[in-house]
Amino acid sequence: MSATALGTSRPVAAKRQVIDCDIHPAMTSWTEVHPYLEPRWIEHLKTYGSHLRHAFSEALTHPRMSPDAARVDAYPEEGGPPGSSLDLMRRQHLDPNGIEHGILIPLRWNPGSQRNLDFGVALTRAMNSWQAERWVGQEPRLKGSVLVAQEDAVGAVAEIEARAGDPSFVQILILPRTDEPLGRRRYWPIFEAAERHDLPIAIHVGGTNGHPSTGGGWPSYYMEEHHAVAESMQAIVVSLIFEGVFERFPRLRFVIMEGGLGWIPSLCARMDRNWERMRGEVPHVRRRPSEYLGESIWFTTQPMEEPERPGQLLELMDRIGWDRLLFSTDYPHWDFDDPRYAFRAPLTRAQKDQLLFGNAQHFYGFP
Repeated sequence: MSATALGTSRPVAAKRQVIDCDIHPAMTSWTEVHPYLEPRWIEHLKTYGSHLRHAFSEALTHPRMSPDAARVDAYPEEGGPPGSSLDLMRRQHLDPNGIEHGILIPLRWNPGSQRNLDFGVALTRAMNSWQAERWVGQEPRLKGSVLVAQEDAVGAVAEIEARAGDPSFVQILILPRTDEPLGRRRYWPIFEAAERHDLPIAIHVGGTNGHPSTGGGWPSYYMEEHHAVAESMQAIVVSLIFEGVFERFPRLRFVIMEGGLGWIPSLCARMDRNWERMRGEVPHVRRRPSEYLGESIWFTTQPMEEPERPGQLLELMDRIGWDRLLFSTDYPHWDFDDPRYAFRAPLTRAQKDQLLFGNAQHFYGFP
């Protein structure tokens, strides 16, 4: 919990510099995007609403999860969901935690998973304009992520082209539960546009493709659902590498968000071993899979592993690569990582500065 109490207008001075790569803004209602939607889509929303391929079209994937997956102190006093108040975000997070730059990751309303592709494309345009005007335009510390309707590659590329020169945006956002594995060639036009404009692609947990979140079917409990996000991220990494995405787009950069870190070394070892034995099946994968991962994929720190022996966290970071890690808090969600306490290991000042600020500064090109 931040050093500033809820409702306090006077921020506590922070001595640290932090770039937070995962902040979730929210709308109070659909009407916030009406100014950016054509009249036909406003009418569509009123009449038909959102259409996602899962049972609870306007709910989170697991309907009994903590309301809005949020901290209990993150609800604005004036009403609205957590993340909908810029003033509260400033008082509760940006000011007391020394946030120099914060990257916006809008999750709800899920335009990339809309079954009506035309509506999905229209919604991405509206939500991107909403980010630029409602958030970045009013708070210079914040930067947006270009939402795309990835199942319509033509529409997604058009939106990337429209936003690529806008300094309000620093990356492209895709949620991982796509209709097909993300490395498939139907998504390559998006990758080509991202590489051409030197925009990294962020993969944040979420999405609703209608398929179960685990390999064995739909889970019974939120705890199972919460653990399954790491499995989906592993599948994304494997797909991107073995489909040959990084051979075709060598300058393309991905950042895996909120998928955990502990699985990365073991996945690299397994991919390398299988590649050595079966590389004849994928001649387009010309190097060891771990090399592609080490050159083209970054990871955010939240949720941070907390081993009983703190030194093991340092060993894990050694194996992943200290320059591959970007700090994130997941504000305003319940498993928020406070930058003061996130690292349960004896880090040097240089290591803290690198993780909290330096890596992301270099990755996103911040001054």
